[in-house]
Amino acid sequence: MDAATCLKKCELVGVLAFATIGKNGEPQIRNISAIHYEPDAIYFFTARGKDFCSELKEDGRVQILAYTRFKETIRVSGKAVIAEDQEKWINTIFEEQPYLSNVYPGDTRSIGIVFCVKDMEIEYFNLGVRPIFRETYTVGNGKAHQKGYRISDNCIGCGTCASVCPQQNIEEGTPYRITPENCLHCGNCFENCPVKAIERLG
Repeated sequence: MDAATCLKKCELVGVLAFATIGKNGEPQIRNISAIHYEPDAIYFFTARGKDFCSELKEDGRVQILAYTRFKETIRVSGKAVIAEDQEKWINTIFEEQPYLSNVYPGDTRSIGIVFCVKDMEIEYFNLGVRPIFRETYTVGNGKAHQKGYRISDNCIGCGTCASVCPQQNIEEGTPYRITPENCLHCGNCFENCPVKAIERLG
């Protein structure tokens, strides 16, 4: 798996959930399908009068979520900015998504605005395999954020963590080691370690 494949999977899903921060600091989410994909960017269309547009202009932070029929979750996190060459991207999105001409017929498409996300963190999480699989990728100047758990040098080697791991992905050693790409981030090891040797990342 890689970032480009994740973006292609998002394109195949079609309708994605976009989360932003509302005016009162409350989370907002909506489904968006007016999207164009480049190998290193996501462009999407909305109308200037929508709250979605105001939230993006005000804050810019956005998370985009896709879920495939193969039990894969793809989460894109980044900052949306107003795209350059608006006419080009509006026309491109309308060509690729013909239904938009029914929503915004003729010149009414001029109420639209296209935003772009180029610097992004992409998290891939597959629940359809055993052990589960997750990885994080970056595009442009996107930054990866550490998540999950690690076992510190305070480990006494008792094996309690390994025995309670739902995916059996904790390896014996000094200290024991969590395999990050197979970790559910459930925290069962963290809650059951008798000497509190497991640390939460992030």
